[in-house]
Formats: sequence, structure tokens, C-alpha cells
Amino acid sequence: MIQEALERAWPGLTVTLEIIKTTGDKILDVPLAQVGGKGLFVKEIEEALMDGRVDLAVHSMKDVPSELPAPLTLAVVPPREDPRDVLIAPKASGLDDLPRGAVVGTSSLRRAAQIRHLRPDLRVETLRGNLDTRLRKVREGLYDAVVLAAAGLRRMGWQDAVTAYMDPDRFVPAIGQGALGIEIRKDDAAVRELTAPLHHEPTWRAVTAERAFLDELQGGCQIPIAGFAVVSQDTVTLTGLVASVDGRTVYRRTQAASLGDEDALGRDLARRLLDAGARAVLDALMP
Repeated sequence: MIQEALERAWPGLTVTLEIIKTTGDKILDVPLAQVGGKGLFVKEIEEALMDGRVDLAVHSMKDVPSELPAPLTLAVVPPREDPRDVLIAPKASGLDDLPRGAVVGTSSLRRAAQIRHLRPDLRVETLRGNLDTRLRKVREGLYDAVVLAAAGLRRMGWQDAVTAYMDPDRFVPAIGQGALGIEIRKDDAAVRELTAPLHHEPTWRAVTAERAFLDELQGGCQIPIAGFAVVSQDTVTLTGLVASVDGRTVYRRTQAASLGDEDALGRDLARRLLDAGARAVLDALMP
């Protein structure tokens, strides 16, 4: 998608794809929260960027740690795809319609905690693998339902598989969900110029607020944290959530600020949640 956008923006430009398998791509039999560490889906790609083997890297923003290697920078965030989570359940119409004891598959602690909070009677079980593997497992009846990101399904053209879209006001998405980030070397002015037409300022501002929230919490994939920002005219509104793994304890708050204050908004919201009691949840889960 980014290759095509660059070639449209710059007729005559040839963009070559270099597919790099990351640690996160290779580990499919262990929950990511147990693998630990940040940057599971970006480390090898960033090494290729720093080595000069590639000129730019395209990441899913929810995989990008809040701190980048010193020589690199996020130059561009294109327009955001649908940020919501979706439920795929062949025999139900939504999360509330699943029968008691139904098995729901997800690889995300964030999703698992929110499912347990909303439906403590359901069984949440780990589900790894690429999108078609997850869809196949629910079709074969190994799970009664799975929860996935709408963006991935829409980019693959598989949105017809969706049973229900989860309202972000009730089921908060991951930091950066649905957004892509283009990472480049800081000193590469030529690539910065080439990628500039792909930038979408409202998405950038929303993701900046979300990432500041995550950075202030110092959270990783071992902790159920969610954050979703919406930009409307001259205001950015951010909802943040910190939960215990069992979903019994949830700290959540929504706060707004003027455009330009996204970073401060994210950090202030994080501190307010910490002061409200989320610090104890984080302390209990931090290794």
C-alpha cells in the first residue's frame, strides 16, 4: 500500500519491497506477553534501516515502542484505517450474545482484560498466528469467537468476516491501532521529502497523544493498557485505560485538550490514572 502511494506521488519513482521477518513474526506458539521485551515486531527492520539495507520502514504503529533508536525517527503517519476491534463469531451477533462459557480467542492482554471485564462468564484462550490462521480456527469451531483488529481485515479485503464492530467507547483499542508509521534515518533528507506527501496530520496528532499516554505509564505488552484519541476541529480527545489481567479492576478516563497539546494530554491522563489507583495494577504486573 505504501509502495503504491509513493509511486503515485512521485511518477517515475521505483519502490522495491524488502520483506523482513521479525522475532514477533517467528514466535507463534507462545503468548507475546510471555516473550517479553519491547520492539518484537520492529527490531530486525530497524537494524536493516540503520545498516542502510533499506531506506524506509513501514510499521503497524501499535508495534512501535515509544522510544526509537537514536539514528531513527518516525517521519510520516498516513491516514488511519478503522481503529476498532471486531468480533468474529459464526453463531452469535455480538459479544453480549455469546452464550455463557463460550471460548473467545485473542493474543492480546488488552483485549482479554476488557472481555473478562464485560463478560466474566466467558473463557478467554490464547490465539496466535496470522489472520487467515485465526479466521480458520474460529470457522472450524476451535473457538466460539475471536477478537481482531478491523484494520488488518479491511486491508486484506476480508471485512465480510466481521460479525460486529466493537464501539471504542466501550472497548478501547490499542495505542496506535489502525495507524501505520513510516520510519526513516534522521539524516536522510531525500527520503523525508519523498515520504512527506503521505503524511496525515490528524492521525499524527491522535497517535502522538496515545503514545505519550503509553510512554508516561512505561507500559509494555505484558500489561493491559489501551488508549484511543480522536481529533475534531481544534480539539483532541483521549480515552485511556489500565486494567488488571483478570479484568476485575479497570481504571479508565477520558480527557480533552487543544490541538498542539497532544503530548501533554497523554502524559497528564496517564498521571491521573496512576494517582487514581492504576499504579498498583502496574506495579503488580511489572517484571
